[in-house]
Amino acid sequence: MVPCNKMELMIVAASRLLEDGKLVTVGTGAPCAATMLAQKRQAPNLVMFFEAGGVAPLLPTMPVSVGDSRTYYKGVMATSMADVMETCQRGLMDYAFLGGAQIDPYGNLNSTHIGGDHAKPKVRLPGSGGACDLASFCWKVITITNHDRRRFVPKLDFLTTPGYLTGPGAREAAGLLPGAGPFRVVTDLAILGYHAQSKRMEVIGLRPGVTLEQVRDQTGFELGVREPLGQTPPPTAEELAILRDQIDPHRYLIGRS
Repeated sequence: MVPCNKMELMIVAASRLLEDGKLVTVGTGAPCAATMLAQKRQAPNLVMFFEAGGVAPLLPTMPVSVGDSRTYYKGVMATSMADVMETCQRGLMDYAFLGGAQIDPYGNLNSTHIGGDHAKPKVRLPGSGGACDLASFCWKVITITNHDRRRFVPKLDFLTTPGYLTGPGAREAAGLLPGAGPFRVVTDLAILGYHAQSKRMEVIGLRPGVTLEQVRDQTGFELGVREPLGQTPPPTAEELAILRDQIDPHRYLIGRS
């Protein structure tokens, strides 16, 4: 295994989930790096959408925001947030990367506040932005996050972004797209998915050297296990070289290994 840090591990694992020819909405940071890596390897025709309006750019380097001019570089369209969201609402967006301060067993996310009530929380967070729209209408939602009990909680302090809500049938009852919803959670310890019937989170692959007990210990709710439980392949030398030399050569995101 080529030495790498946790961020590199998560970016590489997330990049492998993306397929050629699909449409994906990305933000800055790890989701953008993962999408760029996928484009440079197995998915050259992956179509990137940025919330501010950049469509299908060929990013020269990582942008610092969704409105960075690089998100339009050699793109097919420089449009608006409204057009990007309409693409999602029409059911055309295959993937979206989302995150939050908390995630629950059904993939619901909180990025609004922690502790207290909504008027006087302990910590005020940025809020939804476009996350609620993306989670409501994109077919597959991927979350990248560090794995610890503060994030993986049995009940959110605030429901910002819908996952499978309260379980089977809840999304459909709320009027959201049937068959869409949370797809994968990529962490520094494991790859997690969702049980087809119960819609609860389950472990589908462990990082090299990580045990199932370690994952459960860092999760604030009971996790299922998909059998046979696999181990995620470590990053290859090629993947790390592309990430370090082409995508983030100044190590703004990935840091030094």
